[in-house]
Amino acid sequence: MPIAIPSRSLSSAADGQPIKARSASPYPTTSPEQNLLRLKAHLQNLPTPLLKNIHLAKIRRSDPNAFFSLMRDELIDYAPIVYTPTVGEVCQKYSQIYDGPEGLYLSIEDKDRIPEILREYASNLSNTPQILVVTDGSRILGLGDLGIGGMGISVGKLNLYVAGGGVNPHGCLPVVLDMGTNTQSIRDDPLYIGLRRPRATLEEATEFMDAFMAAASEAFPKAVIQHEDFYSEAAFGFLEKYKEDYRMFNDDIEGTGSVILAGFLAAAKQASEASGKPLKDHRIVFLGGGSAAVGVAKEMMNFFRMQGLTEDEARERFWLIDTKGLITSTRPDVVSGKVSSHKKYFIRNDTEGKEYPSLESVIEYVKPTALVGLSTTFGAFSEPAVRGMAELNETPIIFPLSNPTSKCELSFSDALEWTDGRVLFASGSPYPSQEFGGKFREPGQGNNFLVFPGIGFGALQAGATRITNGMITASAISLSEALNAEEKARGLLYPRLDRIREVSARVSAGVVKRAQEDGVDTNTELRGLDIDALTEKMKSAQWWP
Repeated sequence: MPIAIPSRSLSSAADGQPIKARSASPYPTTSPEQNLLRLKAHLQNLPTPLLKNIHLAKIRRSDPNAFFSLMRDELIDYAPIVYTPTVGEVCQKYSQIYDGPEGLYLSIEDKDRIPEILREYASNLSNTPQILVVTDGSRILGLGDLGIGGMGISVGKLNLYVAGGGVNPHGCLPVVLDMGTNTQSIRDDPLYIGLRRPRATLEEATEFMDAFMAAASEAFPKAVIQHEDFYSEAAFGFLEKYKEDYRMFNDDIEGTGSVILAGFLAAAKQASEASGKPLKDHRIVFLGGGSAAVGVAKEMMNFFRMQGLTEDEARERFWLIDTKGLITSTRPDVVSGKVSSHKKYFIRNDTEGKEYPSLESVIEYVKPTALVGLSTTFGAFSEPAVRGMAELNETPIIFPLSNPTSKCELSFSDALEWTDGRVLFASGSPYPSQEFGGKFREPGQGNNFLVFPGIGFGALQAGATRITNGMITASAISLSEALNAEEKARGLLYPRLDRIREVSARVSAGVVKRAQEDGVDTNTELRGLDIDALTEKMKSAQWWP
């Protein structure tokens, strides 16, 4: 209960002037700048990234301007706190640190009431959602099925939409679809706040998603819906099912594909300049056969199409390895039809019955120019494999992309050591710069943060009725074009994150332009503008604290 402070408004001074009451707060009142300094000082005294994340979450709810001012000023320091790698621990411990609802929680047990629930929810909002980040918690980063703990990933992603893309925080809605969890230890946790049941079957989940997508599009008709961290079969199935009818995209499949295509555009040019080999002759081995790997490989096929190859010719430049080895037409699980459907596109038919069970054997067989990791297996790029890549290539392209760092296939320091510093490196999680061979080396980070805010914001600004494949590819090309002269001179594969607002504006502009070309835009005011003018429009539309 607030303490009542009596006011003395009667004349009590000798001169008869009223005595003004002071509040119980310190006097004079502190400024926003002082409050921000105080917030930074408090964070510096917290001993762990998780505790910093918890405190920042409270600040975000109570004072969004202070939170996003901090993100504006200290993005490089605090992005790893509000998103990867810290968000992984947040999701794992979500029920233990739960401090009240942060968005929209929908249970599969309420499947038949979804339209009613969303209509009521929308009617009570003071701001109309522009971006929904939706997860079912079934495949959070490389950490597995975390159930309702997936809400942490939706919240973290939207923090980056605001900080990096300029989306208004009042237009952000994190969503978790609670379909149970197959992780027994989570179901047995007495603090768990989600459904204590095994995860719904794909058929049950699809019925739930059908109801959600229809109801969400009715309740929030102008919003972009981003799918996040669904398990592979569901991720691909939902993307294929809803992409043509709703304004949605899947960041794990399409966003990851875009950012890696952008990095590969830069790396391939550098590698070909060093080797003298044509760009179309690059050969790419993937370690990982999940939704992210297949989505990235499909998006990277556009690189070879840009070199004039057909779809079939482009597909022949890729070799995918899963837990059973190279995916071939003669492998027993493929012959028996037990291989996951999303892997079938990249089945190799040219191995003459020979199987290649290990990464090292595939490298020896394929002689690739590039190695991409999305296996979520720490250290999976062994020293023999990396040294093999260095023997085959003057500048081997090695992208260990699994998040968080504890799941990454290769560290930057090992990559430098095992290739004598010749590697063209990009990882999914951040690694520090370091000196090697008397030179200061900066690792690339193939972080989806560089593209997904631009995809979502661009789709919003265009008034796009859906998000086309062309818009995703345009985001990759725009990202590669966003490198400035200094970054190109240093051989960087990606723009630096401290330029994220500028980069996101350029990516958004490319997305808008392609939406216009694909005939899915409705914002007629942006038509006829060139890419530079569109970029300025995107900058002026960004929200700032």
